[in-house]
Amino acid sequence: MVSLFGSSGIRGKLDEKLTSEFCLEIGKAIGSTLPVGSRICLSTDTRTSGDALSSGIISGLLSVGVNVTKLGILPTPALALLTKELCFDAGIMVTASHNPPDYNGVKLFNNDSLGFSSKQEGNIERIFLSKHFRQANWDEYGRLAEDRTANEKYLLTLKKKALWQSDPHIKLVIDPGNGAASNLATMFFQELGFKVFSINDEPDGSFPGRDPEPSAESLRGTVEFLNECNADLAISFDGDADRVVFCDRQGFLGYNEMIAFLSRLAVRQSGNKTVATTVETGRLLDIAVADLGAQVYRTKVGDVALAYSTRELDAAIGVEPVGVYILPQLGYYPDSFLATLLLLSQLKDVGDIRSFFSSLPPFFFESTKIPCDNVLKEKVTELCQKEVINIDSGQVNTLDGIRSDFSDSWLLIRPSGTEPVVRVVVEANSQSQLKRLMAHGVNLVEKAIIKSRGRR
Repeated sequence: MVSLFGSSGIRGKLDEKLTSEFCLEIGKAIGSTLPVGSRICLSTDTRTSGDALSSGIISGLLSVGVNVTKLGILPTPALALLTKELCFDAGIMVTASHNPPDYNGVKLFNNDSLGFSSKQEGNIERIFLSKHFRQANWDEYGRLAEDRTANEKYLLTLKKKALWQSDPHIKLVIDPGNGAASNLATMFFQELGFKVFSINDEPDGSFPGRDPEPSAESLRGTVEFLNECNADLAISFDGDADRVVFCDRQGFLGYNEMIAFLSRLAVRQSGNKTVATTVETGRLLDIAVADLGAQVYRTKVGDVALAYSTRELDAAIGVEPVGVYILPQLGYYPDSFLATLLLLSQLKDVGDIRSFFSSLPPFFFESTKIPCDNVLKEKVTELCQKEVINIDSGQVNTLDGIRSDFSDSWLLIRPSGTEPVVRVVVEANSQSQLKRLMAHGVNLVEKAIIKSRGRR
C-alpha cells in the first residue's frame, strides 16, 4: 500500500489523487484527530487549484467540529510561524511546493510550528482509509473565519524576533517565481532599506515566469536580469517559498555550496557546533564547517524529518541542498526569509561566497530523476539495494534509500517522497568519476524498474 504522506506532506496531481472528494475526506480525517472546537489556520500558495482544494478541506474540517481561519495566500514559512504566534492548534498549507502547476498538496503543522510527525500522519491515514470520521452534532459544527492581515503579521514577527542587523548596501534581485512570496518578499526587503529589483513578482499559479523549482537552468533569466540591473545578489524562492536559492552576477551559486556557506554562518553566529542535514547532502558541508569544530549529522530526506532531527540534536541549523534552512531562533520549520536575513546580516561582499569556496577542494555534484510509478518504488529500492550490496565496494547506508560512500565519491538511489520518480544523486572529486557513477546508478534503477514491472 502506498502511503498518503510522502517526505513533505501529501502531494499529487489534480484529478488523479487530489479530487474534491479526496480533499473533503482528508479534511474530515485531519479534524477527527483533533478535539472538537480546535482552531486551525489554513493558507494556499498561488496555484489556481488552491481555492477549490482548500474549500473541500475546510468543509471536511467544519463538519467534524473544527474551527477554521483562512489566512489567504501565504508562504509556507508564514503559515508555520503564525500557527504558533497566533495560538492555533494546527496549521494547514495547501501547496505542492516546487512541483509543476498541475500538482498540489497538503502540509500540516503543529501549534509549535513543527510539522506533523509520522505518528500523527499515520493516525490521519488510518481514519481516512477506514472512513471512521467523527460525527459532530449540529451545534458542534465548526465556524469559518478569515484574517486578511496575516502577511503583515508574519513580517512584523520576523522584524521583532530576528534581531540580526543588516547593512543594506547590497543591491538585491527578488525572484518569487510567481509563487507565494510574490510582492511580500520585495516589500519586506525594501522596508529593511535594501535597493530591490523584482522579477516574476506577480502571483500566478500557472508560473509563467519560470519553473516553480529554482535551479541553475530555470534561473538563467534571473541572472540576466541581475546583470541588467547591475545588482549584486538574486534571492529566488520556490512555489511556496519554503526554499530559497541564490545567484550572483556569474550565475547560480549552487545548492551544496550555499547550505554549506549558511551553515558556517549559523555555527559562527550561534556558537553551536552541530549541523543537521540529510543523506542527499554532499561532503562540502562537512569541510566548510570543519575548521569551526562543527559536526554534521545526516537524517532522512524531507523538511519534516530534518526539523525533528534539528530539534533532537539541538543543532545550530538544519539544511537540505534544495534550499531548505531551519533556524531554531523562530521555530523548527523551514524559513527562507529568515535564512536570507542571516546571510545578509553577515555578508560584507557577495564576492566573499565564491572566494570562500575557491579555497576548498572541488566537488562535482549531479542529480537526476527516473520516472517510476509510486506502486513500484518499494520493490525497485529493494532490488537496487541487493545489487549495490553485491556489486559495490563502498560503505552502504540504507537510512533513506541506498547511499554508497567511496573514498572519492558517493552515490544515492532514493525514491522521491513528492513525485513518481526515483532520484539518483552523485558527488565525486572528478567529472570522470561523476559520469561513471551516475551511469552505474541510472543503470541499476532502470533494470530494477523493468524487473519490478515484470513481477506485478
